[in-house]
Amino acid sequence: MMRPTSFNRVAVLCGGFSKERDVSLVSGNAAARALKAKGLDVTLIDLTRDMSQLVSTLTSQKPDVVFNALHGRFGEDGCIQGLLDMMRLPYTNSGRLASAVAMDKPMAKLMFASVGIPVAEERVVTRAEAERGDVMERPYVLKPVNEGSSVGVKIVRAGDNHPPLDDLGLDADDFIMAERFIPGREVTVAVMGDRPLAVTEITTGRDFYDYEAKYAAGGSKHILPAQMDKALTDRALELSLAAHRVLGCRGVSRADLRYDGNEFYMLEVNTQPGLTPTSLVPEQAQHIGMSFDDLILWMVEHAQCDA
Repeated sequence: MMRPTSFNRVAVLCGGFSKERDVSLVSGNAAARALKAKGLDVTLIDLTRDMSQLVSTLTSQKPDVVFNALHGRFGEDGCIQGLLDMMRLPYTNSGRLASAVAMDKPMAKLMFASVGIPVAEERVVTRAEAERGDVMERPYVLKPVNEGSSVGVKIVRAGDNHPPLDDLGLDADDFIMAERFIPGREVTVAVMGDRPLAVTEITTGRDFYDYEAKYAAGGSKHILPAQMDKALTDRALELSLAAHRVLGCRGVSRADLRYDGNEFYMLEVNTQPGLTPTSLVPEQAQHIGMSFDDLILWMVEHAQCDA
């Protein structure tokens, strides 16, 4: 694996064309400001579907490192990581395989279960099946198999009307995951290298911790550290590190879990956590004494590629 021996020029990739474009622009601009504050030469690149333009820009700019601030499909799922590997450009966070597996929710859950990490029962069905009626006993959750930031997530509870799925952008034969709803507390753990940082509990007045709760000002409340005893805290940290390792993540990841009063269940691992003013990873870094600028610099210092 190739890592930079020294670096000064950093290209920050952000924007893109996923449903998380707006969040990515905020993350990318925040990262660029932090790196400039550290004295680095920074180029901000808003990704488009024109890959030849991206290759041309990276070839002419000759960055030492690429800071990947993309979120969602094509930026978080191994696609851009594969291109950067081919160009032998070190980049932040996870490589192409870990990124692809983490983004594929059913596959990631198979990996978690293989090392004993508890996961909720699930079924993969087509959109048409999910729209015809209940695909498992209520309450359950419907999720696109490969989106992040709770994009398109629906909870189907007892007594609810069946939710419309028009906003998912899926055809009738596209796949969707139905997962048993885990009641209880929502927590998250950032993993930095080989170190889980802290446990944050997330509360929200919304139905669940959805896209708006994550990114709108006041959409959620973060309790850091989570108010739970040491044994529970250690369990959440242990499971999050195990998930990071079994997926083969590197750099920074963030694990999302639910605690039902007896056990933690792993929901997913985010290989490209947000860097917005309401994001969880910068909060946990600050909790352990690391500033936002130092967090961003650490990510650059640990960039690598699978060349």
